[in-house]
Order: sequence, then structure tokens, then C-alpha cells
Amino acid sequence: MPSDAVLYQAAALCLTYPDADFRARLPLLREAAPQLREFVDHAAVTPAQVLEAHYVQVFDFKNRHSLYLSWWQDGDTRRRGMSLVRFKDLYRAAGLEFTGEELPDFLPAVLEFTARTGDTGLLTEHRDGLEQLRSRLTDFGTPYASVLDAVCAALPNGMRS
Repeated sequence: MPSDAVLYQAAALCLTYPDADFRARLPLLREAAPQLREFVDHAAVTPAQVLEAHYVQVFDFKNRHSLYLSWWQDGDTRRRGMSLVRFKDLYRAAGLEFTGEELPDFLPAVLEFTARTGDTGLLTEHRDGLEQLRSRLTDFGTPYASVLDAVCAALPNGMRS
């Protein structure tokens, strides 16, 4: 398990919809992943409905902030279908069955996979997309940018561009 496994798992939680379970985990996230404190502290003082509305505004209205890694590489093309199959195949090869409601390239799912297996290959393979997402979230002025900052900094050879 990589030394950054806790960070990857915590980042996965931070990038999912901020429901009641997420809010209940904030104290644990704050202690477990100090790299994410900026975001966690923001989430802790933001009213639930405001945080939920912000998540939807940031991630659900445009692909400009897509959490789907193959979108950054393939866009809305036929190639994307093969990329999605490859994600599932990699999960299966690691002994994990992808059963989420989201697509297998959903960044929180990939972060959880990385935390559980220690394999940073999918994240490093999609580093360009992660950096683009990080940059766009920063430009948008959302606290979610700090989560991507921490993820990108933790990747092998992970200096930010």
C-alpha cells in the first residue's frame, strides 16, 4: 500500500457528493489527511445545502470540470467506450469488481482503487487530465481545487505543471 493511500482514499471521499455520510466523516478526514485540511475545514463550516449546491454547480453542469478521466483523454468519442472497458479490466485484474453507480473512470473510484491497490498507474496515465481539471478548478475559484492540488502533488514525479 503506498504511503499516500490514506490521502487518495480521503480525496475520493472529498470528491463525491457531500451527503450526510460525508459530513459525518469530516473530523476523521481532517485528522487522516492533513493535505486536505483546507477543503475539509471549508466543508465543515459550510451549510450542507450550500455545499451540495456548490458541488452540483462545479461538477454536474459542464464537462469543463469533469470528474470522468477518460473524458479528458477521449472526449465524447467512440474511443471512450474502449477506455471505460479498460478501466473495468484493470479493476478486475487487481481482484476488484467495479459495481459503482458511476462509470469506472469516475475520479473518486480511481482514487479508491489506487488507495486499495497501491497502483498509481491510472492516475499517472491521466495526469494531463488531472492537471487540466486542477487548473480549471483553480480558475473557477472553488475549494475543490485544493483536493486536486494534493492529489497531483502526491503522484509519482508529481510536481505540478
